[in-house]
Amino acid sequence: MIEKISKGLSVSKQKEQTVLEIVPSEAEETKLLRLKNGSWDNAKEPWLVYDENQKLHALLSIDTLSKMIEHFKKAEQEALFLKLEKSILQQLPLDFQDVWAVATEEIKKSKKSEIDFDKLVKKIKKDHPNLFLDLKDLYLPEGASIINATTR
Repeated sequence: MIEKISKGLSVSKQKEQTVLEIVPSEAEETKLLRLKNGSWDNAKEPWLVYDENQKLHALLSIDTLSKMIEHFKKAEQEALFLKLEKSILQQLPLDFQDVWAVATEEIKKSKKSEIDFDKLVKKIKKDHPNLFLDLKDLYLPEGASIINATTR
């Protein structure tokens, strides 16, 4: 099981994986860590720890944990930006950057933690119709097509 997890956690194969086990001690409020495999000096993370029920845990430094949290935050922010971008593009903006600026200001003003980007962009379109293309403005005579109209 450790080998399987180690492969998933590390790009390069670690020669020496530090594996610890938690063992009971004489004092009820104290537990001991016993080195099962590897070295106490191994700086490669994570260290794997078996508890008394043989459940496997990972031990990380605060630096590594902080970096992981930062990466998760960035990924979440990128996902939100992509959702906002999609919502804006679906409404046919004339100037994407202007709509983006208005949307980000609205998001900053909002006190909600969850924002429905589709509703937000529709509200912006209603409040600022000049920022969006309105297909009604593209009136073509009956029987004409956009392709014929643009080739003239």
